[in-house]
Amino acid sequence: MLPDLKKQIRDLPVNPGVYRYYDAEGKLLYIGKARNLKKRVASYFFTKNDIHFRTRLMVSKIRKIEYTIVNTENDALLLENSLIKKYQPRYNVLLKDDKSYPFIVIKNEPFPRVFPVRNPVKDGSEYYGPYVNVQGMKFVLDLIQKIFYVRSCSLNLTEQNIKAHKFRVCLDYHIGLCKGPCEGLQSKEDYMQNIQQIRNILKGNTNEVIKFVKRQVDEAAENLEYEKAQLFSEKLESLERFQAKSTVVNPDINNVDVFAIYSNEQYAFVNYLKVANGTIIRTDTIEFGKRMDESDSDIITMAIVELRNKYESNSKEVLVPFPLLYKEEGVKFAVPIVGDKKKLLELSRKNAFYYYQERLKSTELNKDKRKNMELLEQAKRDLDLKEIPFHIECFDNSNLQGTEAVSAIVVFKNGVPSKKDYRIFNVKTVDGPDDFATMEEAVFRRYKRMIDEKTPLPQLIIIDGGKGQVSAAWKSLVKLGIQDKVDMIGIAKKLEDIFKPGDSLPLSINKKSQTLRLIQRARDEAHRHGITRHRQKRINTNLRSGIEEIKGIGKVTTEKLLAHFKSIKKLKEASTEEIEKVIGKARTKILIEKLKDETP
Repeated sequence: MLPDLKKQIRDLPVNPGVYRYYDAEGKLLYIGKARNLKKRVASYFFTKNDIHFRTRLMVSKIRKIEYTIVNTENDALLLENSLIKKYQPRYNVLLKDDKSYPFIVIKNEPFPRVFPVRNPVKDGSEYYGPYVNVQGMKFVLDLIQKIFYVRSCSLNLTEQNIKAHKFRVCLDYHIGLCKGPCEGLQSKEDYMQNIQQIRNILKGNTNEVIKFVKRQVDEAAENLEYEKAQLFSEKLESLERFQAKSTVVNPDINNVDVFAIYSNEQYAFVNYLKVANGTIIRTDTIEFGKRMDESDSDIITMAIVELRNKYESNSKEVLVPFPLLYKEEGVKFAVPIVGDKKKLLELSRKNAFYYYQERLKSTELNKDKRKNMELLEQAKRDLDLKEIPFHIECFDNSNLQGTEAVSAIVVFKNGVPSKKDYRIFNVKTVDGPDDFATMEEAVFRRYKRMIDEKTPLPQLIIIDGGKGQVSAAWKSLVKLGIQDKVDMIGIAKKLEDIFKPGDSLPLSINKKSQTLRLIQRARDEAHRHGITRHRQKRINTNLRSGIEEIKGIGKVTTEKLLAHFKSIKKLKEASTEEIEKVIGKARTKILIEKLKDETP
């Protein structure tokens, strides 16, 4: 150890506080808390126990130690938390805190508005949230708007302005969404009663709101105001439905915070449940990226400080999965063993685990998307394309000894097959085995239709074939006037050479490149799609011709049989009664006798 570091450690106080490690360049490496600064810092340098390799690596870089003394260990934890969030040192556990979640604000105004915001400010307003589920927040706001009369305007409704008649009621007043406080039609006392009930909803105290609305129903009924009573009854039903949507637990469990953790070598996920009046009214999960050998105990302690401060929780009971050294004055930390509280803890851990699974899926999906994006960018460079080929279409012709020609089209979007967009063209204008003319017809029909329907064209068209097929397909693009809007290439079968329209020599592409593999994959998929469809077409043709050859069975009867039974096998397995229902007794007798003759 460097002599200067020894002196710094020797001079450390024994008070609670926060310590900070810096490297030779003055870069902040790590922030930690301690009940005894001197003892804790010395443990990094003089411990005889094995320590994690990342910890050893960090210690080897330390050249300077700074510290801040505080009064208590709890103060040290709070300071450590805020400094880590501010500076995010390289070796500290990384709190992945998403600050984009919205809040619901009750604005600090004479007649407070209630609306969503993204960034709370210290202006005396009340903020509730953040809401991880934005749809859930919108549901709460819709409920508030439906039950209570809260203004949506931003008018400065001071007592002086209202008395001076500076404002006029807006459309909300006329359609029953506002009582018109801007013209003095609603007193401030009445308005603030509604605001108080909104506070109760946002805090999860729906029982209080239900009692309030029930009193309004009774009062309206006593005053023979039946329409008003009906209106309040509808509001009461909405509230009760809202209450039913919350997760209900034991009604004796009230004002409790629940924390559970799921962790692996790289990450930790801490879930938080807030329980009030026997109902889970809030849930959140935060993610930590591990930097060294942080324990679950250390991480869940950080999460408790972070989330209780974030939600301004005043719960006096906190349920945790294992004992913690962390304490808060007046707060009981409990590890439930059995019963409903144990079930709550298990539910919280399930939430943490499911959050991890979702993040894992999302990470893998994003990884695949990044790979595909890199592949498409590489294809643009290798093939010298105008644009990144997010939309690729590949054509392949298929026929049987010059008959039954079809052209298959497969579509790749963002580098993966889009099977719902696959198409098959039955050739209409070409007689005989003319592969070039078949390709020209298919390409023309495909993009003529896309132009007519104003469908976005692909960035790249792949033709299964060499220079001849590419030239034939290119003619169709020229006829349609889109030759400058899309790129086209062909892949020759023998040497897997890539040709562009008008080029006599193939493109120089590495035979092991990912670009060539993408082209081959599209070509093979088009070939498979075409062969599959062509095979089905041959089967249908053979089936039709085989039945039509039977004397007494004509074309119309054959079509009826095909439409109903689909195949010779099903037709042979059908009962006489089934066939008779389709083509009648006389033809059925002829057909069955013929089928028996063919059966070995």
